[in-house]
Amino acid sequence: MGQQWYDFALYGAASALIFGPLFFPQQSSVGGTLASFAIFAVAFFVRPLGGLIAAHVGDRIGRKPILVFTVTLMGVATVAVGLPPTYESIGIWAPILLVLTRLLQGIGAGAEFAGAVTAVAEYVPRNRRGFYTSFSQASVGLAFVLSTGLFSLLAAIPRDALPGGAWRIPFIASIAIFGVAIFIRRRVEETPEFVEVKTKIGMETTEPQKIPLLRAIKESPPELIVGILCGSGLNVAGYLVNTFSLSYVKNTLEMSATVATLGVVVATGASVVTVPLFGLLADRFGRWPVLLGGAVFTALYMPFYFLLLDTRQAGLVLMAMGIAYGVGQSAMPGSQGAFLSELFATRYRFTAIAASREINVMILGGTTPFIATALVAASNGSPWLVVLFVVACQVRTIASVLLMRTTRNHDAENAASNAEPRNSVPVTGPAGE
Repeated sequence: MGQQWYDFALYGAASALIFGPLFFPQQSSVGGTLASFAIFAVAFFVRPLGGLIAAHVGDRIGRKPILVFTVTLMGVATVAVGLPPTYESIGIWAPILLVLTRLLQGIGAGAEFAGAVTAVAEYVPRNRRGFYTSFSQASVGLAFVLSTGLFSLLAAIPRDALPGGAWRIPFIASIAIFGVAIFIRRRVEETPEFVEVKTKIGMETTEPQKIPLLRAIKESPPELIVGILCGSGLNVAGYLVNTFSLSYVKNTLEMSATVATLGVVVATGASVVTVPLFGLLADRFGRWPVLLGGAVFTALYMPFYFLLLDTRQAGLVLMAMGIAYGVGQSAMPGSQGAFLSELFATRYRFTAIAASREINVMILGGTTPFIATALVAASNGSPWLVVLFVVACQVRTIASVLLMRTTRNHDAENAASNAEPRNSVPVTGPAGE
């Protein structure tokens, strides 16, 4: 899972800091940043397609082969990002090649979250599912620490050296992480829960399993709506801090790029610790209170976030980013993995999680840096339209969590069908609330 997020974090940092002048030198500073963020968003538009195709195979054949394939594709695509010549060398073909590599990243990434969360959720006891699935999300923070930290170090290189080729090093170096990920995934066995369900289906009928997506739409339409909406708050808050804020601090506030990159390192580094802690809280108090609490906190905090950034005081900027990402944003992904895995039945869980996650990411995840940059430009540098945008997305998450309480508990259905049920945990709140 960390491979995917390292790849995406790396590209996000490069989009905010250096891709504008390298691939769009004919544009203004704002125009180059917008163009870079537009290509950043390209991968998110193909993620649902990649995710649904991979998840379809994962629900019919198994989780393991898809997880190996997707991490391979992501690794190849990320190394390829570091290879194309810049605009100065080949003109318009430079951004075109960048788009193609980004499309490959998106296809590979589409199934990564759903596959990792599904596999972990089907391996671990239900009363520890919040904690263990949260590590998939905590890897996001670690990926941003590594990628943004690398660009922070590269920022110390003389300006003429960075565009000359040093920026390629983090992308090409990702082959090391890719190799480790492949080694680990090839040795992981298929999940016991999937094997049990597949065996049961095979014993009960000789007909092939129905198309998982159609079955999910037919059997769980309210759950799919909840799944799609619930990611709104965390996707927007996450990409606002870890990608857009790099550009906002550097270009709008005209502060040092070092402050911007250090802010992301501090913020995402904090989440490596806080996301699993919120996963523990989700196991103790239920999934929805933690997810709801993160969205409410983020909505209330967002005006103060920009007030702190606008002080242009390095210490306050770091603190603002650390709180936004380490508290509000971390609470949501800390509980989301378990929340989504328990919305859907095992036989179509992979597909349903992929659809839920990737549709929302396509609409709000990759587009957030672009939207936020455009809103700041439209308001002559003021961030308050961005604040309204972020708050509106938190409201979508809050509404979805409240709607969830009217849906079925598929996790209970899964437990009832298991020969040896594992210890249960209240999915919706304490004492089965």
